[in-house]
Amino acid sequence: MKIIILGAGQVGVSVAESLVSEANDITVVDSDPAHLRKLQERLDLRGVCGNAASPLVLREAGADDADLLIAVTQSDQTNLCACRIAKTVFNLPTRIARLRSADYADFPALLNDDNFSVDYSICPEQIVTDYIRKLIEFPEALQVLEFGNGMVCLVGVRAFEGGMLVGHPLRTLPVHIPNVEVRVAAIFRQDQPIVPTGDTKIEVGDEVFILAASHHIRRVLTELRRMDRPIRNIIIAGGGNIGFRLAKSIENNYRVKLVERDKWRAEWLASQLTRTMVFRGDATDESILEMENIDETCMFLALTNDDEDNIMSSSLAKQMGARRVLALINRKSYVDLVQGGRIDIAISPAETSIGCLLAYVRQGDVAAVHSLRRGAAEALEVVAHGDSRSSKVVGRTVEELDLPEGATVGAIVRESGFVVDAGHLTHTTRKLREVIIAHHDTVIEPDDHVIVFCVSKKLVRQVERLFQVGWSFF
Repeated sequence: MKIIILGAGQVGVSVAESLVSEANDITVVDSDPAHLRKLQERLDLRGVCGNAASPLVLREAGADDADLLIAVTQSDQTNLCACRIAKTVFNLPTRIARLRSADYADFPALLNDDNFSVDYSICPEQIVTDYIRKLIEFPEALQVLEFGNGMVCLVGVRAFEGGMLVGHPLRTLPVHIPNVEVRVAAIFRQDQPIVPTGDTKIEVGDEVFILAASHHIRRVLTELRRMDRPIRNIIIAGGGNIGFRLAKSIENNYRVKLVERDKWRAEWLASQLTRTMVFRGDATDESILEMENIDETCMFLALTNDDEDNIMSSSLAKQMGARRVLALINRKSYVDLVQGGRIDIAISPAETSIGCLLAYVRQGDVAAVHSLRRGAAEALEVVAHGDSRSSKVVGRTVEELDLPEGATVGAIVRESGFVVDAGHLTHTTRKLREVIIAHHDTVIEPDDHVIVFCVSKKLVRQVERLFQVGWSFF
């Protein structure tokens, strides 16, 4: 696939890194020539320097015969103009835009073909906000990811000494959690993946990924890990886009304090937030944290735009008594260095939000993609199409699938019928769906949403090819 990426920021670079390894023809457009040179030295792609919204620059980037445009510059206006030009001038088939402002969500007609011609839009800041909300809801978890429109949860937890499964084979899991279908999708031990079997024993410090129906996940976590006390008091450091969005979305359910350094921004935040207490100050200042009773804080969230400030403030908060700390870190190389020490969770915004883009780019019918372990692994929700003649998966059991080593089927979301909701004047029909935790003899049926865990991104292309239907289907 020939893909043009506009913008070589954190999101653009992360998309390029993910797609260039999958034999795509990638061109990156950015206005910084030095930045492009460094990127070309590291990745097998082409760089074009110039204004991403210029027709001449887009032509130089290959818009005449490109398959996909991904506009992820820092400017919403540039991204929108580029999509419009790509459609009008070059008739480029598919256009994706990053839109940081929430205003466009209120006017979806602006994005249709008669206006800015955006096929699909993403807001990384909102994706990261939603992700952090899940981590507040499940404070024991390192990652919380959803599939099947929220019907299935994949949760990553760290095994602790004295934990229920530590030292016991996985086949004893049904004994510990009766009447609940659960699957250990993967285990990472000292950063090395282990494909679990019934005889696998979890060790202290293992990073364990557990798959279960969403309505069971709380019970599963309670059994697998020492239950943390519910989150009540939260301090947010940084009132930028993510800090503001998060405070606004949680302030009715938690006691929230927000620390912002900039005077004008702090005043604006105070006028927009109804129940959040906004303080002007520096979250790396020990006296500020002490004054705000950091030792009584359930969760400290460092969400500024400065990686070093986030690392320093969250480390300081943990040292001063905060129960759990989370840091937003843009440089992915820092994430692995700091997580697991004083910082409980480190989040890369680009890696967190890239899944929405990848689901749109992936070949075959991929409904969802989530990056795991800071991009080292991936989980995909793939739709099985065709029949036993045209498909390599439909009509076959899980053990009969020609999956590459390191890829496992964890669960299936299947339509199981329809139900009619009778209203006063009208009747509406909705689909019933069920979650099936996959076993070796589970048979895949047409239109199943199959959740596949890959311990390495290199396996993704093979999984996609496996689910593609043959010509006889058409």
